Amino acid sequence: MPHPSLRPLLAVALVALPAVALSQAAPRSVWGGVYSAAQVQRGAAVYAAHCASCHGDALGGNDQAPALAGGGFLANWNGQTAAALFTRIKTTMPLDNPNSLGAAKVADVEAMILSKNGFPAGSADLPSDAGALGTIAITQDKPGA
Repeated sequence: MPHPSLRPLLAVALVALPAVALSQAAPRSVWGGVYSAAQVQRGAAVYAAHCASCHGDALGGNDQAPALAGGGFLANWNGQTAAALFTRIKTTMPLDNPNSLGAAKVADVEAMILSKNGFPAGSADLPSDAGALGTIAITQDKPGA
């Protein structure tokens, strides 16, 4: 049995521990400002150099490359994570040189894509590792709306 003076501390720890665990594991949404405006600017430069020739300047796509903005894009990625989009871009793009951009540039491009789809910017950059991105849900509709 614990020492009597430790009982209140133990009780607080037992009550607080599940709340802390839930808050750390709780998924975030792209609606929560998961990228920065500066990151969007960097992503736009990378996109112009490596992506626009196929996906178009306005991310509208064409017969050979899908749109990266708008209803079709949102319907396709709705319910998936930012990690899934990051991994798709990183491992398959650009089509003529897959896996050549590096994680930071891929995260910058993903931030730009999220911006063009109407998701708000925040104060911190979108992470450039799939583990952290796995907690960010892409949801077409704003939570609580």
